Amino acid sequence: MLFAGLFLLALGAGLWLRLWPELSRQAQVDPAFQLPPPLFLASLPTAARFDFPLGSENGALAYNAQPFTQNRHLGDDLNGIGGENSDLGDPVHAVADGRVLMAREGGPGWGNILIVLHAYEENGARKYVQSYYAHLDEILVKPGQTVRRGERIATVGTANGRYWAHLHFEMREFTTPFIGPGYRDDTRGWIDPSAFIASHRGAPVDDVGRGTTEPSPTPETP
Repeated sequence: MLFAGLFLLALGAGLWLRLWPELSRQAQVDPAFQLPPPLFLASLPTAARFDFPLGSENGALAYNAQPFTQNRHLGDDLNGIGGENSDLGDPVHAVADGRVLMAREGGPGWGNILIVLHAYEENGARKYVQSYYAHLDEILVKPGQTVRRGERIATVGTANGRYWAHLHFEMREFTTPFIGPGYRDDTRGWIDPSAFIASHRGAPVDDVGRGTTEPSPTPETP
């Protein structure tokens, strides 16, 4: 019995020594499941209105090549009116005041991606919405950076040559930096981008110009 007890003790100690590095390692949560902390949400600027990300503030000089839900699409494919690669490198603007959640390469088929989180007031309640910009050629802002409505945050790209130049643009109810599928039958959590902006513009219909707002010089700490 003594030898059996010593054997089991030695076995347990050996297993503990082998497993301790894994057991003591701090868990890393996938960004898709990270929620912004309350202080981050409270510090977000309140968006007074929303504008379109391509062309003019009210969407002139651009067209929607594949609207939300068409062919199971989860966003709008916005093109310059010249079509094909005529809009390659054109400026992409922040649709409203907000803060950058994600700014990086999104993998095959996506190219560079930006996700911005916005806070806005509606019916006396503070709400949150994400704007999502994909297939970008160049990203001009960084995660944690506060951006203003109309600010140039990126340029139109081709997802590394996969498509003709266009902006894949989504709006979501999520508050996580989650890339997602691009196409699916279940659209819960996704919002019709054009309809949302049209109903939250609060700007004159003849507002067809763009300011020369450049990216904010330094990122802010979330």
